[in-house]
Amino acid sequence: MTATFACEPAESRGRLFPEEESRFRSPFQRDRDRIIHSSAFRRLKHKTQVFLEHEGDYYRTRLTHSIEVAQVARTIAGTLGLNEQLTEAVALAHDLGHTPFGHTGEEALDALMQPYGGFDHNAQALRIVTSLERHYAEFDGLNLTWETLEGIAKHNGPVTGELPVALAEYNARHDLELDTHASAEAQVAALSDDIAYNNHDLHDAIRAKLIDEEEILVVPMIARSYAAVDQMYPTLDSNRRRHEALRRVFGVMVEDVLATSRAEIAALDPASATDVRMAGRQIIRFSGEIWEELKQLRGFLFRKVYRAPSVVQMRAEVTAIVDELFPLFMKNPDYLPAEWREDVSQASDERALARIVADYIAGMTDRFAIETHGRFIGGSDTRSRLLAK
Repeated sequence: MTATFACEPAESRGRLFPEEESRFRSPFQRDRDRIIHSSAFRRLKHKTQVFLEHEGDYYRTRLTHSIEVAQVARTIAGTLGLNEQLTEAVALAHDLGHTPFGHTGEEALDALMQPYGGFDHNAQALRIVTSLERHYAEFDGLNLTWETLEGIAKHNGPVTGELPVALAEYNARHDLELDTHASAEAQVAALSDDIAYNNHDLHDAIRAKLIDEEEILVVPMIARSYAAVDQMYPTLDSNRRRHEALRRVFGVMVEDVLATSRAEIAALDPASATDVRMAGRQIIRFSGEIWEELKQLRGFLFRKVYRAPSVVQMRAEVTAIVDELFPLFMKNPDYLPAEWREDVSQASDERALARIVADYIAGMTDRFAIETHGRFIGGSDTRSRLLAK
């Protein structure tokens, strides 16, 4: 049963460029399909989640992460009576703007772009779907519905203060009402991101032997899950024990979001999607108890995984790659591929050129960034070491 506050396709605010509606797909389904078929979505296959994408076939990449987020999001949305297709579209698009090398690459590019307005991966995702994907005859971008664009722009909450450049530029053309909360569907996508990465980053870190399983029992929800598995299956081998325990952690997070969000919805009693946007708070959220445990888990992951010596070394090496590619292309924009040179020729000043260079570097996969650095700058030892990991 559809909730009264769900986003209805028939009530969509439409697209920036009007199009004839599909005879067999809803507007939100069409958005989802365009995202899946975009070049940026395919490139996520070779972009870092935590570990460089070629370090092992079993580690999550930014693409598999996005797919896991979408699966969780559809489950929660369907249970709450929300529009699953819109939820999935936002979930699949939420990381399109990520640079190579994950958050490390983003931090490096943001530092380089500070004189030119900075860099933000959420704003870059919007820039990709509204401008940089150039396949259609009548418009740049994917021409997604207002609801999907809103979800990409503010799924983590209202965006106020000094806006990221890419977000400000688009919002001046097409008002996404950035000072309000997003739809419940977009809020579900945001919480599903938290659920997915907290679970799979832990799983990948154990596989990479950065942490010992016994260490993670300091987090109460994890300890409870392991205890439940040990009671039910006392002789289970270690791999199955880990899987059973971590899938229970996954389930605890999903069930907590559902129970807490139902209570929030009942308290607000929204009659429309607009009521959700104007509520002044997130209505899709974790309980206070689970949120505190998740903060404890994040602190553990930060200390033991994201700042592990091997990860710190990798961060330094890939930061150097981004640090050296950016000034190279700023000084030699003719090194950019031919299809980028028309944009360069139209750049009015250094700030505009920097945005084009940032677009190009942000779109690179891990391997392509490493190989491009090797081709133009050298450093074969670093390149060989990174590609051999």
